[in-house]
Amino acid sequence: MDQSRVVYDSTHPQIVTVNGAQSNKSVILSFDDGPSKVLPQILDILKQYDVPAMFFWQSRLLYPSRPWQRVLDEGHIIGTHSRKHRNLVQLSYEEQHQDIQNSLAHIEKTTGMPVAFFRPPYGRFNSDTLRAAKILGLTTVMWRIASMDWELKDDPSQIIRYVTENLEDGAIILLHELEQTVAILPQLITAIKEQGYSFSVLPNEQ
Repeated sequence: MDQSRVVYDSTHPQIVTVNGAQSNKSVILSFDDGPSKVLPQILDILKQYDVPAMFFWQSRLLYPSRPWQRVLDEGHIIGTHSRKHRNLVQLSYEEQHQDIQNSLAHIEKTTGMPVAFFRPPYGRFNSDTLRAAKILGLTTVMWRIASMDWELKDDPSQIIRYVTENLEDGAIILLHELEQTVAILPQLITAIKEQGYSFSVLPNEQ
């Protein structure tokens, strides 16, 4: 595995990859591409281990029947991951702005809560993406550690290794709402804790 695919680095002032606001040694679990059918299982595990997390959702998947209220009630953060997970860099500024704005409006209307965070689909962005997010009052959040869980359906234990071998204070960890991620999530949380880390989320005031 190309290490540059696992550990992401950005010095762009508008991109967040680590949490610099924590007072103790901690990391952030973030889940993309929901809300999915495995969300209740993820929430059960997070509740069992008392771990907060951040969820970046495709707003087209957010139906009123999804357990979004439970996500908020249990201390997690909901951010937007666009409307339909299109590669935004292939769109004009106006199209990007409209897509992000539509996703934002849908999540906020459904949940009744303001959205502060945005993660671009595929981690792809350009200056137009960042400009649109900023105008919409959103903080653009990437990650420091990519678990590669989307490629590891047949070898989920590797997810744990990619994360734990690259842990650092404040790191935002990229995960997805996938069955293989659910399968290893208890072991992953335990392995992170064994290295002396706790778990946090980004503060809403960036």
